[in-house]
Amino acid sequence: MLRTGSPAAPLTLSVNGALRTLAGATPDTPLLYILRNDCELNGPKYGCGLGQCGACTVLVDGQPTRSCVVPAAVACSREVTTLEGLGTLEAPHPVQRAFIDEQAAQCGYCLNGMIMSAVALLASNPLPDEETIRDALRFNLCRCGTHLEIVRAVQRAARYLQQEQGN
Repeated sequence: MLRTGSPAAPLTLSVNGALRTLAGATPDTPLLYILRNDCELNGPKYGCGLGQCGACTVLVDGQPTRSCVVPAAVACSREVTTLEGLGTLEAPHPVQRAFIDEQAAQCGYCLNGMIMSAVALLASNPLPDEETIRDALRFNLCRCGTHLEIVRAVQRAARYLQQEQGN
């Protein structure tokens, strides 16, 4: 028997510092779909849909989160940060700038997850060693094999952040 119920109440999410009220979204919709389709943000990518590749990584209250497997309701009353919320074309975030400077991309599909995971790492550990960087990024897959450049980019980003803080 087909049941029809009342439409879901609108979801309100804080995305990149702005409150977004989404009337058509259901609480169990993956956050990735809300971000890409309703918020029109293209940073988080659909990779595997299983939370295994990292292309969809966003920060939820500063923690790297696989948005393809997290229901949108989990993000309510939390701050969601996507790649678009880090910096601008004119003033990229230090991690974004470091990835550009190190040319740490070929196809670029993994970059969203790599950058978001690196931002979270550097927020908790401003001077990680190579092993710590590799450990923090181990669940972000890069099919092109730019891992060495990515590690160098995170090391460079740590230096940029230190310089910004005057250390």
